[in-house]
Amino acid sequence: QVQLVESGGGSVQSGGSLRLSCAASGYRYSSYCMGWFRQAPGKEREGVAAIDSDGRTSYADSVKGRFTISLDNAKRTMYLQMNSLKPEDTAMYYCAADRSYDYCSRADLEAGYWGQGTQVTVSS
Repeated sequence: QVQLVESGGGSVQSGGSLRLSCAASGYRYSSYCMGWFRQAPGKEREGVAAIDSDGRTSYADSVKGRFTISLDNAKRTMYLQMNSLKPEDTAMYYCAADRSYDYCSRADLEAGYWGQGTQVTVSS
């Protein structure tokens, strides 16, 4: 049974920073990807960043230069360092895991495994 558990969300002021974590358990594949998605009320789900076990990364244009994704393969834990946060970054953030990179990076595809979500709120 694969489980993804997010942590690190919270409330910050504009310009602040947060670090999200996503710990995966029960995942047996040596080759895999993980990604961060977010969804704000009334908006569609958006892919934020993705990374695979080989270190390939990708980012949404809206977060490039501000967010950094990383992966500790030994711990099966993914991180999202979010700097220079803006009010428009406010959303529920979800981590996902799959074997195919497209499913970890594209919001129009459904990754195989999802976490429960962690709320990020940025006030102006």
